[in-house]
Amino acid sequence: MKNQLNKNAHINYFKSCLECLPTFAQSQENNRLTMIYFCVSSLDLLDSINILDKESIINYIYSLQIHPKDPNGVGGFRGSPFIGIPFNPFRTCEDIEFPYDQGHIAMIYVALCLLRILGNNYDRINKRAILNLLHKLQQPNGSFCPVLGGSESDMRFVYCASAISYMLSDWSAIDINKMLNYIKSCQSYDGGFGQAPGCESHGGISYCALASLSLSGHLDVINNLQDFIRWCCERQISGFQGRINKDADTCYSFWIGGCLELLNCGHLINSSELEAFIFICQSNSTGGFSKQPGFPPDMLHSYYSLCGLRIAQNIEVLPIDFNLGISKRAVENGPQVSKPQI
Repeated sequence: MKNQLNKNAHINYFKSCLECLPTFAQSQENNRLTMIYFCVSSLDLLDSINILDKESIINYIYSLQIHPKDPNGVGGFRGSPFIGIPFNPFRTCEDIEFPYDQGHIAMIYVALCLLRILGNNYDRINKRAILNLLHKLQQPNGSFCPVLGGSESDMRFVYCASAISYMLSDWSAIDINKMLNYIKSCQSYDGGFGQAPGCESHGGISYCALASLSLSGHLDVINNLQDFIRWCCERQISGFQGRINKDADTCYSFWIGGCLELLNCGHLINSSELEAFIFICQSNSTGGFSKQPGFPPDMLHSYYSLCGLRIAQNIEVLPIDFNLGISKRAVENGPQVSKPQI
């Protein structure tokens, strides 16, 4: 089945992962919401979202929302009920406060994406509690931490903050000028972006930087745009590599390919080479895609492989909104999104 999408196998793969996590993924229980995102969004891209019990998944997502007792407190979403939170999708205030129970910026991003994909209008979102958290997570240098109480801060969480603000149509919690200065400070000499100032250019981080600028309406602040485009193009060695002198990896089909799409430079991608590499990583027996030939499939690489196929003009995958990394259908049919007033 060379260069042919085994759609039925992939649908069964994502459905089975939703029903029971593969053994290798069970140690990531605290990130279950992210794995649900990869599966649900994949089924959406395969135009098979209606095989799911959407209302049950929506209720599960809302059961992970944190509602502060203080109206001015912080909230957000947990990654899973791993600390023993009772199931209650209609909770409006925490009955019991658990130590170390707090929202995580990446989980808020995937929760909002999932609700949009599943057709929910954010009717139970505690928007103020999320915005209060975003405000507290921004650091003096403009970057963001994922959680309160001390943690790493870098470009990944800048993207999450931008995407959350965009999906909630409210940028009031962010100091945009500080964020823009941080992003600019992370651009390397070769045009790409690193995880922090002075770090090596990286495909995933470059996407986070570029998409944050796109979401906030500030693509014009990029220095040496042509160098950045050249750096992205040079990452294609059949599939895309994430850094110089690395092997191709299917997830960078989206991270790098998505950058070029955001800049209206998708025509610079060798689509036939990209598609051929992705199909070499397809598992016809179990469904799913691996990061490289010879590896087992996993949810993350399976999802970004589907995104890569769409970038390579495979029409069996629905069109993608490259700002948010989900289907255009989910963005257009969901709650209003907006960039900040400039």
